[in-house]
Amino acid sequence: MASFAKDTQVKLPRPTRVKNKTPAPLQITAEQLLTEARERQESQILPPQQNITDSTELSDYRLRLRKEYEDRIRRPGPSTQVFVNYARWEESQKDYVRARSVWERALARDYKNHALWLKYADFEMKNKFLNSARNVWDRAVTVLPRVDQFWYKYIHMEEMLGNISGARDIFERWMKWSPDQQGWLSFINFELRYQETARARDVYERFVLSHPKPSSYIQYAKFEAKGGEVARARDVYERAVKNLGDDEDLFVAFAEFEERCNEVERARVIYKFGLDRVGRGEELYRKFVAFEKQYGDKEGIDDVIVGRRRVEYEEQVRKSPLNYDAWFDYVRLEEEEASSVGDKERVREVYERAIANVPPANEKRYWRRYIYLWINYALYEEIEAEDVERARQVYRECLKLVPHASFSFAKIWLLAAQFEIRQLNLKGCRKLLGNAIGIAPNKDKIFKKYIEMELQLGEIDRCRRLYERYLVWSPDNCYVWCKFAEFESSLEEIERARGIFELAVSQTTLDLPELVWKGYIDFEMSQGEVERRRALYERLLERTKHYKVWVSFAKYEAGEQDEDEEEDGIERKQECIRRTRAVFDRAYVYYKDVIPEMKEERAKLLEDWFNMEVGFGMLGDVSIVESKLPKKLKKRKAITGEDGSVEYVEYTDYLFPEELQASNLKILEAAYRWKKQKVDAV
Repeated sequence: MASFAKDTQVKLPRPTRVKNKTPAPLQITAEQLLTEARERQESQILPPQQNITDSTELSDYRLRLRKEYEDRIRRPGPSTQVFVNYARWEESQKDYVRARSVWERALARDYKNHALWLKYADFEMKNKFLNSARNVWDRAVTVLPRVDQFWYKYIHMEEMLGNISGARDIFERWMKWSPDQQGWLSFINFELRYQETARARDVYERFVLSHPKPSSYIQYAKFEAKGGEVARARDVYERAVKNLGDDEDLFVAFAEFEERCNEVERARVIYKFGLDRVGRGEELYRKFVAFEKQYGDKEGIDDVIVGRRRVEYEEQVRKSPLNYDAWFDYVRLEEEEASSVGDKERVREVYERAIANVPPANEKRYWRRYIYLWINYALYEEIEAEDVERARQVYRECLKLVPHASFSFAKIWLLAAQFEIRQLNLKGCRKLLGNAIGIAPNKDKIFKKYIEMELQLGEIDRCRRLYERYLVWSPDNCYVWCKFAEFESSLEEIERARGIFELAVSQTTLDLPELVWKGYIDFEMSQGEVERRRALYERLLERTKHYKVWVSFAKYEAGEQDEDEEEDGIERKQECIRRTRAVFDRAYVYYKDVIPEMKEERAKLLEDWFNMEVGFGMLGDVSIVESKLPKKLKKRKAITGEDGSVEYVEYTDYLFPEELQASNLKILEAAYRWKKQKVDAV
């Protein structure tokens, strides 16, 4: 029983699991499927297989098939292919009237279908209904005038039939719609096929007006040149340059035309004009170089290279007017050209264009490069152009332009003043420098050069007044004090120089006081004033007891000894050594008692003292210093970083003899206390 039930059991198909239940992006309905199936069936309508024996059966067959076609056409949304198949079947049955009716119905349904017009016209031409074909083409170009294929087919039909005037009329109708270049060229070639050169020229004239492009003019000019009309071709090129004078291909074609006509100079002028108008034209420049290599000389080739560089610089400054390096290169190029050609106005023009690009912000860093354009301009006018008035005007305009309230340039003031000196205009030079001192924020260079100029002219009183004004403006400038005193010393005005130094050291604030004191001491030394110099050291030590001051004072005392080995010389040496030791001893006591924490300076002082004792030779006594020299100790100290980490760093410490003795005493005292405690315990 179990086996029977198993055999008779109905096996249903296993249901398929749908993994992706999301809707498809393109939904297809049942109506669409039916419509596509019907259209596919209609496009492949085949006559039924039937054996026809008489005319009655043939008529019935035709009637039945025609009825089927009509039914399919009457259905909603019939395809165009149904009409085409219907018309071709009627054509195959030699019923041209019905076929024409089907074509008309198809066009009435979809007149924008290009293929319908072409097949309809082909039907009329194939069956030699020429007037009907003309009618179809005429309607096609009237309804759809922008379809070039209709015009080509219509014209081709008329030309094949020998109706040349009719074809020309069709071309004229077509040209009223301003077709593309190929349509115009087809009209021109049509006229040339029948040797109508004048008509072709007239079409070319209308063609360049309809399509004002370089290629149109070039084709027109080539047409005239091919016909031997050189003057007409040149006129076409000239009109093209006048109307479209910025195309590289146009200039290349024009120049090559003149070259073929053996007009070398004309071609060269066209190339140069084209490079000036076009700018960066790679092909034009390459053709020009090849032309100059063939017809020109070295100067001509150089002109080509210069022209090319000029175009590149123009492009650079056009893109970035504030790129002053490009302006410098451009100006340098023009100056080199002007030196050989002599065209100074071109150089001036470039300079004027360059200086017109003022930096956008009143910050000196933006003006540093720009100001050199003015300087080079003024130097060019003075040296190369030899135009003194223009150079003076350049300097004036530059000084007017600089925002002196924010910053100034001492260089431009000094160059303008030196220019006036070269022109023997001393009054104008002093006026400029006086204005500079009153206007320019940074006056150091101006003061220095002004004083130097007056000194060269021998104007001593003016130099003094300038130094005084300089010190009023900058009373803490040690350099000025020293230079003023040096100036008076050079004039043998010793008391004046000493008075200036006294004023300098009495100032409360100085930027480099050591410079003034050193200058004062050296001044007294040059005058042989030993006591004054020693007194200056003492005064300096009252103000500062720096390690270097002590050492300098000691070296001064040691330097007073002579090299004479006589008895007086030895006594003087001993006196100098005694004074030197006294200075070192004072310094040592000061560092030991007053600032004992300055161990490193104290050790350096003892080291210099030791070296000086060694330098004294037989008269020196190093034992005086040896007993004071410290011991160097290498120690480590912990440094805590920002992240809390501890790092150990080695450093050098100094242990002086008195500190060592004190530490020994402490050890002895501790030992004595320990021993006493032990005895008491017993």
